Amino acid sequence: MLFSSRLTSLALTIAVIIGAPLAQAAGAAPAPAPTASSPASAANVKAPLPLDELRTFAEVMDRIKAAYVEPVDDKTLLENAIKGMLSNLDPHSAYLGPEDFQELQESTSGEFGGLGIEVGVEDGFVKVVSPIDDTPASKAGIEAGDLIVKINGTPTQGQTMQEAVDKMRGKIGEKITLTLVRDGGNPFDVTLARATIQVKSVKAQMLEPGYGYIRITQFQVKTGEEVGKALAKLRKDNGKKMSGLILDLRNNPGGVLQAAVEVADHFLTKGLIVYTKGRIANSELRFSADPADASEGVPLVVLINGGSASASEIVAGALQDQKRGILMGTDTFGKGSVQTVLPLANDRALKITTALYYTPNGRSIQAQGINPDIEVKRAKLTAEADGDNYKEADLLGHLGNGNGGADKPTTKAKAGKARPQDDDYQMNQALSLLKGLSVTRGN
Repeated sequence: MLFSSRLTSLALTIAVIIGAPLAQAAGAAPAPAPTASSPASAANVKAPLPLDELRTFAEVMDRIKAAYVEPVDDKTLLENAIKGMLSNLDPHSAYLGPEDFQELQESTSGEFGGLGIEVGVEDGFVKVVSPIDDTPASKAGIEAGDLIVKINGTPTQGQTMQEAVDKMRGKIGEKITLTLVRDGGNPFDVTLARATIQVKSVKAQMLEPGYGYIRITQFQVKTGEEVGKALAKLRKDNGKKMSGLILDLRNNPGGVLQAAVEVADHFLTKGLIVYTKGRIANSELRFSADPADASEGVPLVVLINGGSASASEIVAGALQDQKRGILMGTDTFGKGSVQTVLPLANDRALKITTALYYTPNGRSIQAQGINPDIEVKRAKLTAEADGDNYKEADLLGHLGNGNGGADKPTTKAKAGKARPQDDDYQMNQALSLLKGLSVTRGN
């Protein structure tokens, strides 16, 4: 599950947008009642109520109300029972109260309050899936893979995900201290203030003449449109068709399914992008590319890592199966399930897993992830200073070049403007690969 601002299970959720009243927020409509011909009809045959278990449930409620150290009202007990019912299905299903439901809708629009951390659960601990760029979490140096072992001094082990997320909630401006463990080392504290998170889902720039870069931080409702605009701007800035493009999906926890489809479609001109399988009728979906090619067929390298999840894996899987781009980096997170938001009365909702998604070649990514075509792990780049080397043109009395042209003696390199690829080993390798492809293709 996920904590991004004050809500559990947000950007790792793939919200299926199919034109429901919630379509502009988080996605899917409630499934229609199954019919005799629907995939869920066989499973929908009413079975006798489990009377013994219902009696036990009623007895437990009575015992708690009578014997618990403090008074507990029926509403609290029933809401806790519902939360327990959902939380034990899988890590991504949840009962959303009014506040959580509202924030789920806010998150897919790109603005919400919180820390900017996407989290999951590992061995009973809360684990950072990825920090969101330009948020308190990323600025504080929190990294993907960090374990959150304490929140304001309270251990997280043994708590449910919802309990941990609730403790990370709070007013904008209030400070919170997280105790982290990184790579099995000693615990250390990070104190940061909650803030309004305004996520810029798409960033783009030219790295060098001919070579562009697009980073998607998460998939929001307008991400597909933003990627289309970014491609157009890069082409304009370059003055002609680009020689290569890097699509960066690292530490992207996912988001809206339709946005992932639109992004993949910008690079594909035909064929399947993704399809889903589930029990309810409207969970059987197929998405195919249209002939338009916003990317102009530019050679493409896609960067992925363990923080690339859900919608990111849809895009990466489609481009890999269609042989449209080269995947570089490390294995992805492995979230291949679809969550549908079912609104309830009183501004509440259920978010339940209703389907699995599959890449064009029929691969389920659930709990396995996507393997890169070329594995490149994170590393630090350090530039070495040139020694006192001399060239032939530096030697006194050297011969001139018989073909004409000026001599090229040794010159001291001027300190240039810092570039993103200078400090990012994986990006540097992706750029080198694109240059190699350009040379061999005669571009």
